[in-house]
Amino acid sequence: MKQVDIIGDVHGCLHELKELFTQLEYHWEDGIPVHPDGRLPIFLGDITDRGPASIKTIHFVYRMVVEKKVAEYVPGNHCDKLYRFFLGNPVKEKHGLETTAAEWRALPKEEQVQVREQFLKLVEASSLYLVLPEADAIIAHAGINEKLIGNYGKQAKTFVLYGDITGETLPDGRPVRRDWAQHYTGDRWIVYGHTPVLEPRFVNKTVNIDTGCVFGNKLTAFRLPEEEIVSVPSEQAFIEEKFRW
Repeated sequence: MKQVDIIGDVHGCLHELKELFTQLEYHWEDGIPVHPDGRLPIFLGDITDRGPASIKTIHFVYRMVVEKKVAEYVPGNHCDKLYRFFLGNPVKEKHGLETTAAEWRALPKEEQVQVREQFLKLVEASSLYLVLPEADAIIAHAGINEKLIGNYGKQAKTFVLYGDITGETLPDGRPVRRDWAQHYTGDRWIVYGHTPVLEPRFVNKTVNIDTGCVFGNKLTAFRLPEEEIVSVPSEQAFIEEKFRW
């Protein structure tokens, strides 16, 4: 069985990400983490926005996934929005995008072009979600409904990026989401993030590993086949109201 390390939402917290790789016993070769047993890191989307180092995180993930091919990545909703921003589509610079956009605009023009090209290539080279038979797992940013596994159309994309949304919104503007994991009956792991939780949330054979690093909690990885959690503490300020469970 393939050994994988699935990493929750990074959101520009590059220092914590590097510390997590050290905790996972990777060693460093030319600035890239490599595991002696050939373990495969998988980024669960939302690598940018809100945190202190979104642009450097893009470079780092791009090198691992596209250049060195030693990691995998699936996009999250923040990735999708940044992708549309870099395409020149009209998007609102809020809910975190404003931090990445400000970092990017502060770069020299030549570097702006490089970052934009790297991120577009990263997203375009990646699948909406990963089905890993060799790890008996599905990796999807906000999860996936059992009946949508194998589907890559509009309905699947909305679910994978945003969760099981009802169309309603909460007073703070966040979408109302159904707790889809309660109804999952499959025997493959579904590993997801998107909604910050104080501790990894295990429901049926699903686990939410977005432990809100950018909101001051911790950055978490889920290891398969060991079914092991490894976390490092966040260096960001703790914002309690960002955690739903």
